[in-house]
Amino acid sequence: MGRRIWGAAVIAAFLHCGVAAAQDVTLTARDGGITLDGTLQGFDGEFYRIETAYGLLTVDGEGVICTGPGCPDLTAPLAVIRIQGAADAGNRLLPGLLAVFAATRGLQIDSQPAEAGFAAELTDAATGQLLARISFAATAPAAAEKALASGAAELVVSATAPQGMGSRVLGLDALIAIVAQDNAFPRIATPDLARVLLGEVTNWQALGGPDMPLVLHALEPGDSLQAALEARLGRPVAASVRHPDLASLAAAVARDPWALAITGRSAQGAARALPLTDSCSFPLLPTGLAVKAEDYPLSLPLYLLTPRRRLPLLAREFLEFLALPEAQASVAAAGYVDRAPERQPMTADGLRLINAIRGAGADVTLDDLKRLADLMVGADRLSLTFRFEDGSTTLDAHSRDNLADLARLLAVGEFRGQDMVLAGFSDGAGDAAANLALSQARAEGVLAALTKATPDLPEGQALPRIEAFGEALPMACDTTAAGRRLNRRVEVWLRPLLGPVKDSLVP
Repeated sequence: MGRRIWGAAVIAAFLHCGVAAAQDVTLTARDGGITLDGTLQGFDGEFYRIETAYGLLTVDGEGVICTGPGCPDLTAPLAVIRIQGAADAGNRLLPGLLAVFAATRGLQIDSQPAEAGFAAELTDAATGQLLARISFAATAPAAAEKALASGAAELVVSATAPQGMGSRVLGLDALIAIVAQDNAFPRIATPDLARVLLGEVTNWQALGGPDMPLVLHALEPGDSLQAALEARLGRPVAASVRHPDLASLAAAVARDPWALAITGRSAQGAARALPLTDSCSFPLLPTGLAVKAEDYPLSLPLYLLTPRRRLPLLAREFLEFLALPEAQASVAAAGYVDRAPERQPMTADGLRLINAIRGAGADVTLDDLKRLADLMVGADRLSLTFRFEDGSTTLDAHSRDNLADLARLLAVGEFRGQDMVLAGFSDGAGDAAANLALSQARAEGVLAALTKATPDLPEGQALPRIEAFGEALPMACDTTAAGRRLNRRVEVWLRPLLGPVKDSLVP
């Protein structure tokens, strides 16, 4: 018993969670061996948080008896879940997700608007018992993260995933450039777009357009999406016009034929999306699959940040619910890109084959392309794709969620009767043989993690096999860091095990 109490001890800030005020309690081990006196800080239905002479401890409720005026009602603890963060994503995504979450559990939900957010209550439909109070307040990124760390919030909606915090992907969006419908400028390369955002280009003529001033619009600096954009840019956006939210941003750009702004794919409004290319003129299209696979370089996962402390049971259940199809359907209904795995025939992606042919030469031979094309024929690509944190072999936050999704699909036998391939790729920097070895090592790393996550596969469901192609199938130009990151990846391909395969694309 002592091991359960002391092993659960954590150092954390004060967290009020449904307790009217701190109260004196005594927790006694059921075998009578250990007694803890202290001040109750919270109870989530499973664990007590108690301030003691030894610091703040988290204690498993099953192993102790609580006595004293502060002991909670063990039959119906009230969960208080305070959420802060990005205004647009929080107000558009959370109400629908919470409504579906409640419906799947037979709970009633009553939600009301509040200042810059909303407040909701969940009750047991059968007894009328109040089970949870949930609130959302739009807050600037730094303030929201501070609230999470201090215990003033349980979850944070964010367009970034800072190191040192847990995170779950809430939904997906993409950063796109927008102009007015009557702006005829055809497309913009990402290096030129960066020059515009940094204030180095202030006239459309510098981009090959008419001699007219380019008016750059943006969100306020404290907005989460704006912070995510500036983190990728490395510097503040040199906008001349600022807006408090995405709706007013899109509306203002739509009215001005010489305006340009960056917004979310979900918030294009009446403006026109300005197509992007990379520095080698490869088209960059924010399709659903490209956003899910992070093939589009400005893909924008939206996160729920979690603290380094135990959350109330209902909050943990909500986080697990986010991976279910019902949750993803709600994300799509709100206008965002869901995380539901998507399949696409490999032969439908002609742009990638064109890129591969363009990149052929001394390092990528005709034999390499034949091996690649032979495997692609008859295969589908799954949107679950794996990329890595800069300068490491550690999966990034979005890819870790992809790994969990793929493990769940394998566990239920989703891909029985199919040949699953983990296809490893590298960028084109350096020696071709070394790049081939790197792509093999990355695919092996994903397979090792997947093997650990799926200890008990159903009969007939095999783990993927590995194919490595080095730099043979680029997603983008290797001349930029962003392009090289896109090219360093592990894809999931699916082929039928039985039945005839179509003729090869190559002789």
